[in-house]
Amino acid sequence: MKKLKLTTIVLAVLMSFNFNISAQLTGREIVNKAYNLPSGNDRTSTLTMTLTNKQGKQRIRKIKQFTKDFGDVEKSIMFFVSPADVKNTSFMNWTYDSDKPDDQWIYLPTLKKVKRISSESKSDYFMGSDFTYDDLGDRKLDADVHKLLKTEKVNGIDCYVVESVSKDEDYMYSKTKTWIRKDNFVGVKKEFYDEDGDLLKILTIKKVQKIKGYWVITNSEMKNVQKNHKTSMVLSNIQIDTGVPDNKFTQRTMMRGL
Repeated sequence: MKKLKLTTIVLAVLMSFNFNISAQLTGREIVNKAYNLPSGNDRTSTLTMTLTNKQGKQRIRKIKQFTKDFGDVEKSIMFFVSPADVKNTSFMNWTYDSDKPDDQWIYLPTLKKVKRISSESKSDYFMGSDFTYDDLGDRKLDADVHKLLKTEKVNGIDCYVVESVSKDEDYMYSKTKTWIRKDNFVGVKKEFYDEDGDLLKILTIKKVQKIKGYWVITNSEMKNVQKNHKTSMVLSNIQIDTGVPDNKFTQRTMMRGL
């Protein structure tokens, strides 16, 4: 009887252990949840972008941006409002719900024409910021191999730490590491490593707000640790599901402006 009881306990422990192993999310599953957080049908906001160089000198840019989900494609467009040297510049990104790469365009008033961003140019930095054109698009889930490295706390919050390595050997980053909250799957930090495997940039999420039931990143900072240059992005005047018109996201609108 005692032997049977002991066997039952051992079996229960083993079953519990196996259940915990199977219940552990994989790196891909964690990133997939982070990628697919609900965000509403459309969104409008004002973006304040602050560029700070290694001497501490700042340049501040005001941007009006719009995003809309069309089902098979999500479209976003931004218009630079100030200062004068970038006013009326616009940028548009279309992200597809498929393996098709993002389409991106930029309108420069001095050239009076819309330029398509080629795949070769997506490693270029956007308007002097620390974000590349590729950073501004949506990374495809299966463009990388995702591995759960560990769990740790960030500002007292439990997070998964996932390493993502591109399947494309020529990709600009050798790998990234992302800290994703366990409770809501919002990313709070991301490290970017250059082609030599050295730390290049750190994206830090400084503030997340819940608006109309959706988690919205309202304050973030990208720091290039190799150049000691950083870009902060603060969102304000955020409006969700207000019915942004479909024709907002065209090359004609880019040229016409707000």
